[in-house]
Amino acid sequence: MGEWHDAAAADAVVEDEVVGCVVAGKPVALFRVEGQVHALYDQCSHGYAKLSDGFVEDGCVECPLHQGLVDILTGEPRSAPITEGVRSFPAREVNGRVEVEIE
Repeated sequence: MGEWHDAAAADAVVEDEVVGCVVAGKPVALFRVEGQVHALYDQCSHGYAKLSDGFVEDGCVECPLHQGLVDILTGEPRSAPITEGVRSFPAREVNGRVEVEIE
């Protein structure tokens, strides 16, 4: 188990958008899907591109460099050229803030 770290204001993380931030020294992309917050490592597994620069649609984020899709809930690849998953982190809302658990 890791520690929970403050990441962003909860109202800054809205549906169909992505927020990039650094949490405990790690780049993290924050999302809201169906009201719940989610966090992924903010780098495409196919090459160096920040997922926080990508587009969000239908529960996936599109890599801005390769246009491959990553499932926001699981970090699993959904289309080529991405074949490896992206690390996901537990995320929660506490007192109007988003917290992310980092090991």
